[in-house]
Amino acid sequence: MLPILIVALVLVSAVALYFALRHLLAEAVARESARLAAQLDAGRQTVGERMAETGRAVADVREQLGRLAETSRRLEALGEGVADVRRLLQVPRLRGTVGELWLAELLRQTFPPSHYTLQHTFRSGERVDAVVRIGGRLLPIDAKFPLDACQRMLALDAAGDVNGAERERRLFRRSMRDRVDEIAAKYVRPEEGTLDFALMYVPAESVYYEAVVRDAAAPGAGGASSGDDIMAYAMDRRVIPVSPHTFYAYLSAVLHGLKGLRVEERAREILAELGGLEQRFERFWTAFEKVGTHLRNASAQYDESRQAGDRIRQQLARITESDDAPSVPASAATLPVGDGDGVVAADRRG
Repeated sequence: MLPILIVALVLVSAVALYFALRHLLAEAVARESARLAAQLDAGRQTVGERMAETGRAVADVREQLGRLAETSRRLEALGEGVADVRRLLQVPRLRGTVGELWLAELLRQTFPPSHYTLQHTFRSGERVDAVVRIGGRLLPIDAKFPLDACQRMLALDAAGDVNGAERERRLFRRSMRDRVDEIAAKYVRPEEGTLDFALMYVPAESVYYEAVVRDAAAPGAGGASSGDDIMAYAMDRRVIPVSPHTFYAYLSAVLHGLKGLRVEERAREILAELGGLEQRFERFWTAFEKVGTHLRNASAQYDESRQAGDRIRQQLARITESDDAPSVPASAATLPVGDGDGVVAADRRG
């Protein structure tokens, strides 16, 4: 009987342990399921947020790509415009017109319309691109655009052709000097109211650099400056090359120089006026000295007359106080009094 009870207890214990383990396993599975569900929800939310961010990023990229496409189209249009401008600049007459237009725009931005004139004509019939009115005089400005020679020189220099580049550089210098001579001969006309110098406006900074800056810095045979640079050549002929960046600086220097000339002229006028004032003061001082001399003489005459009158009065007083003297009327006892001009009252009445 005892073994059966033991077996029964064992079976009951096993069944109880089975149900306990099953309950614990169910609770663990439920907890794990809840945790996994929470993680899945969190992951789903994160994935949703990241998908939304990815969607926004894709939309931004699409928008930026649209902008890039628009910018690319504009750049293509700009490139076509630049190519058109380059083709236009190949024509010398059109290139000169472009330089004149750029010069006119610079003047319009710098001066009021009354201070400059475009296409000014001289008595000889020559026409300069512009003149600026400064201090009652005219400053001639002519635009020159020697682009072809400069481009050939730069192309050969970039290709490594030293001899060809040097040959084109000499031609470029000769072209610039011809332009300088042309401006000096045609537009520097002091007899027609211009200043004794003119400005040569080079619209392209690259051309100006090659013509003025690099040419002036180029070493000669002796290692120093070549001595025949374009700037020195132009200055000798009273022509100043300027570029769009140096145009304002040269105009400011010219204005300051003319102000100094006006101050000097005014100083000479003041000195001349001081000389005339000195002469007038000398004449005044001479007349003043004469008046002083007359006043001193008149004062001396007055003192002498007063002393003489005092002596006569004393004599009359002694006579009237004498016992033997006849009586003198009261009207006769008073001396006649002058009016300061030596004329007595009795004489004035008479």
